[in-house]
Amino acid sequence: MKTFKKVYVEIISVCNLACSFCPPTNRTKGIIKVEDFNRILDQLKPHTKYIYLHVKGEPLMHPRIDQLLDAAHEKGFKVNITTNGTLIKKNREKLLGKPALRQINFSLHSFDGHEGSENREKYLGDILEFVRNAKDHGIIISYRLWNLQRGQSTEIAKRRNRETLDIIEKEYNLDYRIEEKVVPGGGVKIAHNIYLNQDHEFRWPSLFAPEDEGKGFCHALRSHAAILVDGTVVPCCLDGDGIIKLGNVNDQSFNEIVEGERANRIVEGFSNRVAVEELCRKCGFRQKFGM
Repeated sequence: MKTFKKVYVEIISVCNLACSFCPPTNRTKGIIKVEDFNRILDQLKPHTKYIYLHVKGEPLMHPRIDQLLDAAHEKGFKVNITTNGTLIKKNREKLLGKPALRQINFSLHSFDGHEGSENREKYLGDILEFVRNAKDHGIIISYRLWNLQRGQSTEIAKRRNRETLDIIEKEYNLDYRIEEKVVPGGGVKIAHNIYLNQDHEFRWPSLFAPEDEGKGFCHALRSHAAILVDGTVVPCCLDGDGIIKLGNVNDQSFNEIVEGERANRIVEGFSNRVAVEELCRKCGFRQKFGM
C-alpha cells in the first residue's frame, strides 16, 4: 500500500480574493461537508498522517473549519493550512487550541497580489496578533512572500516587500534585515516556530502553456497526492482545474485510485525522467528537480 508524506484535501474551492498570481478554477464551486470529510479521512488513514487543507480556495472560508480540525484529530491526523490571512481574526477561536493544527502558512504576497487590498498595517496586524496568541499552542508559522520577479519588475516587488518586512522585523525585534539572510526559494527562522520564506512568483501549470520535451522529475504520487472538493483525486496540488482525473473517492477507494493504471503510468514515467501527462509537460515545477 502506498504511503505519502502528505495528502492535500481541498475543503472549499472558492476564495475571497482575486490574486493576479492565482487564476480562478473553472470547476464548479464547492464546499466539503463534514461527513464527506470524515469519509475521506477514513480512506486516507493507511496512507498518511499529514493532510493539507488546500488546493484552490481559501480554507478559512469554510464555516465549519473547527469541526474539520476536530475530525482530523479524532482520526490521528496532523493538519497544515495555507491561507491568505484576511480571515484569521474572525477564525481565531476556531483554530487556537485545536491539537490537530500543526502549521499555518500565511501567503503574505496575497496583499499585493489582490488589486483591492488596502491597509497593509491592519492586514499584518491581525495576522501578527493571531501568531502571538498561537505562541503557547505549538503551531508552526510560515510567512510566505512568493512574489519575487525577474527582470524590470524586481524592484517594484522589493519595495512592496520592504513595507511588509519592516513591520515583521519590528514585531520580532530583529537586528538584521531579512533580505540579508533569506535567499529565493529558501527561508529564515525569525523566532521559535516562526519562519519567513521568499520565492519567485508561483505560476500554475496550464494546458495553454508552451510544452517542452517533457524531461524532468516530480514527486507527485510518490510523496503526495491531492483530493479536490468534489472527491476527484489528482496527482498533486498544482492541478487546480482537475485536469488529470485519476478517479473519485465517492466512486472507488483512494487506495484503488492511487494504485490504478493511470497513476502508476505517471510514477513510472517520472522514474525515467519523462512526463507522460500533457499538463505535466507544461508544468515548470518539475524542472526544479533536474531535467
